[in-house]
Amino acid sequence: MEDDPAVRHQQRIMAAYDLASGDTLPGRMGIKIIEASPTRVVGTMPVAGNTQPYGLLHGGASCVLAESLGSLAAALHAGPGRVTLGIEISATHHRGAAQGLVTGVATLLHGGRTLTTYEIVITDELGRRVCTSRLTCLLRDAVPGDGKPPAFGP
Repeated sequence: MEDDPAVRHQQRIMAAYDLASGDTLPGRMGIKIIEASPTRVVGTMPVAGNTQPYGLLHGGASCVLAESLGSLAAALHAGPGRVTLGIEISATHHRGAAQGLVTGVATLLHGGRTLTTYEIVITDELGRRVCTSRLTCLLRDAVPGDGKPPAFGP
């Protein structure tokens, strides 16, 4: 089973999204992945350490959680030899969160060969909606050998 390209791809993607590492923004924010597939990714993030001056969850932190979950799902959807580039994110902030964990659920809305779109719903520990986000990612072929996205522009 380990020779299955799809399994190897998922293992590589999950290793790249090792959010326990403090070397990435999501890692420094304490984001943890609970469940991951191309159609649904679930993750949590602590409110503590991710607040604005009034002590509430920062809207930018909600966007980081949303983009992290949606990008992971898009990378799993893309498949081997493909890279994912976030090209648009929107967020509506419904209520504040002052403590505990928030949970984000990224759900596939559209999964094509060149674009994916996910809705990400972030809730507090009482199940109340804190933020609704939508993320669109561009899927491109990887440049052979380096695993980096192709260059844009001149």
